Amino acid sequence: MFRHQILAMDGNIACRERIDAGIDVTYPELSFRKGDTWDNIRRFRRFLRQTRPDVLVTSNWGTIEWSLANLPLVVRHVHMEDGFGPEEREVQIPRRVWTRRLALRRSCVVVPSRLLRRIATETWRLPERRIRYVPNGVDTTRFAPNEILAPATPDWPGTGPVIGTVAALRAEKNLTRLLHAFRQVVEVLPARLVIVGDGPERPGLEATAQLLGIGAQVHFAGHMAETQHAYGKFNLFALSSDTEQMPLSVLEAMAAGLAVASTDVGDVGQMVAAENAGYIVAKEATGLAGAMLTLLRDPQLRGRIGTANRAKAVREFDQEAMFATYAALYGGDQATLSA
Repeated sequence: MFRHQILAMDGNIACRERIDAGIDVTYPELSFRKGDTWDNIRRFRRFLRQTRPDVLVTSNWGTIEWSLANLPLVVRHVHMEDGFGPEEREVQIPRRVWTRRLALRRSCVVVPSRLLRRIATETWRLPERRIRYVPNGVDTTRFAPNEILAPATPDWPGTGPVIGTVAALRAEKNLTRLLHAFRQVVEVLPARLVIVGDGPERPGLEATAQLLGIGAQVHFAGHMAETQHAYGKFNLFALSSDTEQMPLSVLEAMAAGLAVASTDVGDVGQMVAAENAGYIVAKEATGLAGAMLTLLRDPQLRGRIGTANRAKAVREFDQEAMFATYAALYGGDQATLSA
């Protein structure tokens, strides 16, 4: 049984509403200022010495000051990296590379993708024995095709099969690319595009859909807490991102028995079943449109690929295996730490 102390670097702890009431968790108050690196490091080190947690768990670049505060080691440290923002989608920022190289050499560093594992060893030059590849997992039962309560989601107007995506509407998701690809699709056959999610890019995307003349066929569904209902009404899942590592939305689509048309980002090409690999394409609209058209034209092909994706999701990406690995890491299981 774990007890948790959670500190949010941006002060936003709204996600606590999603934590089960039975979990032992507190939210300590700690004063720090963004950009005040050296004072923050001193504050964080003092906090670690006073509270002496069994393990310090940090996530991504935004918590790197905690990693620095733990040098020399005060407590055992597990650091998780799950991807980069748009500023590092093409090239790693040298200052960040050197800082990670210094701060994480004696930490257990958890990555969810083979691409990140390669970056951690080849670019950050962290010792391989410190890197743990832990694939993301999803509740494959929740997304199982026979369990999805699709009628809970309203039907979207229009005709033709539904291409769906689930994403935060941010720049790195490049949903403009998906809109351009979709326009090429509907020039050939009727279809609908449903975008589940919200974010700062939404107004611009809605305007782009109108300018492209596809506004009537594109439906912005907004945020949905129970996304399995949306997957249940998709005929095909699409991803158009510029940068990803191991996107949960692709795993959810696989668990829902869907074929996937996607840009070749992160581990997506390795995540999907072998039957689906030919529909992971370069990061441009025409190739993505071609992959979607091929899959839309052949329902039997989509079905075979969806079945294979579902089987692989259950076999390799069920959340229970992920939970067990993290529990061992946090608990200090030596066999897991040395794996």
